[in-house]
Amino acid sequence: MKKLLAIVCALLSLTVHASESSVEPRLNTELYTEPVTVSSTMTVVEEKVRKAAVKVISLRGTHGSGSLVKYKGLTLMLTAQHVTDDDVGFIYNAVANGEIKKAMLIYADPVHDISVLYMLEEFDSVVPLKFSPAEKLTEIGEEITYSGFPSSHQLMTFRGRVAGYEILRDEGIQILLHTHGWFGCSGSVVYDSEGDIVGVLWGLDVETRPRLQVIDNLIWIQPIQVLNIDHALETLCASGEIKARACR
Repeated sequence: MKKLLAIVCALLSLTVHASESSVEPRLNTELYTEPVTVSSTMTVVEEKVRKAAVKVISLRGTHGSGSLVKYKGLTLMLTAQHVTDDDVGFIYNAVANGEIKKAMLIYADPVHDISVLYMLEEFDSVVPLKFSPAEKLTEIGEEITYSGFPSSHQLMTFRGRVAGYEILRDEGIQILLHTHGWFGCSGSVVYDSEGDIVGVLWGLDVETRPRLQVIDNLIWIQPIQVLNIDHALETLCASGEIKARACR
């Protein structure tokens, strides 16, 4: 089961270019510009989560999703480690609303599948959320939301609930959500109804009998509690070039 989950996890980073030689995504600005309004039924938290979401594109031409957060003066991006499967220091493109900005990988945890990137450039249209991790594991039945970039689609926003938990041998406790996900959503940051971070989306569930089948409404989440943000910033702050409060 774990092996199959890993396969699905890896597939969640979609190839978005025909050639790996393409290092800059070409965007049709009209297609990637947000509509003027969203439905009045969308909550304030859902709107903020949507405005913080970005597509993460590697120089190899694969993509996943991520979210921008502010922490003690730093603009950071959270995503899944398998979306940014390179050494610390590698550069990725963050894309949203026709803008393309550079981000540097500063922390990668392959066991728990979480990465942190430092934004080298600021967006005009993306509004980072304050880094506010949930203090404890989110309870079953709790409402959640996330925004991401499934398949070749533009930004989409999803609602759901915590359905249950599983324990994996190396990764520890995992949160399972009843919502929708698809290839390309990996790395999306999941929030609760109060705007606190629940965790990072890393995989879809699979069924093996009578045949291999992806279950697109049962989603695996790495709880945010495994991330020590100050530890994640150690390499960046060690350079001595960052003057933000996070590095003091």
